[in-house]
Amino acid sequence: MKKLISGCAILLTLTGCVAAYDAGPVRPIPGSITYGGHQPRTKLTKAPIGSTFTNQIIDEYGLMAIETYRIEPDRSLTLIRRDHKWDFFDFD
Repeated sequence: MKKLISGCAILLTLTGCVAAYDAGPVRPIPGSITYGGHQPRTKLTKAPIGSTFTNQIIDEYGLMAIETYRIEPDRSLTLIRRDHKWDFFDFD
């Protein structure tokens, strides 16, 4: 019985951690294509709707960030993901 209760407690803790990590949409930061609510002036007419592309920027902490955008049906862009490139061996 004690194993079942402790197992449930661990499961609930891990579920809470995952829910906190995936807390909602990614917000643009300075350097993002859609920062400040702006969209590119030119419409992406040749790219298929739903396709994605990436953009590399330096974030506010000086780390390389790779952003993934999706092209919506109205040809606007939605920021769907931001990953950081961790380079522990760059001593510049």
